[in-house]
Amino acid sequence: MIRSVSFPAVASPPASLQNGKGDAQAATQDVKSGPNQQKADLDQQQREIATLQARDREVRTHEAAHLAAAGGYASSGASFAYTRGPAGALYATGGEVQIDTAPVSGDPEATIRKAETVRRAALAPASPSDQDRRVAAAASRMALDAQMQLSLQSRKGSDAAARYADHQSDAPRHGLIDQRA
Repeated sequence: MIRSVSFPAVASPPASLQNGKGDAQAATQDVKSGPNQQKADLDQQQREIATLQARDREVRTHEAAHLAAAGGYASSGASFAYTRGPAGALYATGGEVQIDTAPVSGDPEATIRKAETVRRAALAPASPSDQDRRVAAAASRMALDAQMQLSLQSRKGSDAAARYADHQSDAPRHGLIDQRA
């Protein structure tokens, strides 16, 4: 996740023009290169703006992908970190979406479904960040933990059913016998 982007500073005016002093030849040279320098500065600013605009689109698309895939587990909209461009405009250069990643208490099946959604949301952008990959890995671990809980519950249920069946087979049979056969 990129929080800021640094760009080279725009060149300051030549020393001969800053204080109004300097020899005539230097001032003449600066004046002659003035339009060329201005064009170079303008070109540099346009490149910076184009880079910032591209990053802004990338960040907004990235965070929108998280939001779209997170469904009801997104606990906030996207928030952005901004960089001010050379003309004073703000451009998103980083962002995040808060997603509820807690297991569903007492419901391993719901936890597995939630973990799958969180994992899909984390990996939804075309280029997931390292943080996105960490969230996806944590969601996978959450799903595995919930799967183990289900297995334990199933095993405990099977053990109880087996104990019940054993108990029933040892117990004397009472009641009516169906003799319709």
